[in-house]
Amino acid sequence: MNERTLRDVKPKESARIVKVGGSGTIRRRLMDMGLVTGCEVTVQRVAPLGDPIEIRLKGYHLTLRKEEASSILVEPIEVPA
Repeated sequence: MNERTLRDVKPKESARIVKVGGSGTIRRRLMDMGLVTGCEVTVQRVAPLGDPIEIRLKGYHLTLRKEEASSILVEPIEVPA
């Protein structure tokens, strides 16, 4: 598998969440917002300095800080040709 963090995903690319890391409270909060294993996310925009990152998942938009996004392992979703 080609795993990387959500922070490394470029705008307009999609990925599937493999693992949500981080400390207890941060991890619980991310999971409460819908970032769970198997969920597909698309990076919509990244601010000019890289912080924050706007993603789309389950029909809504969510903005994350770089350090939050770096604790989420994802695998890219291949787009069929």
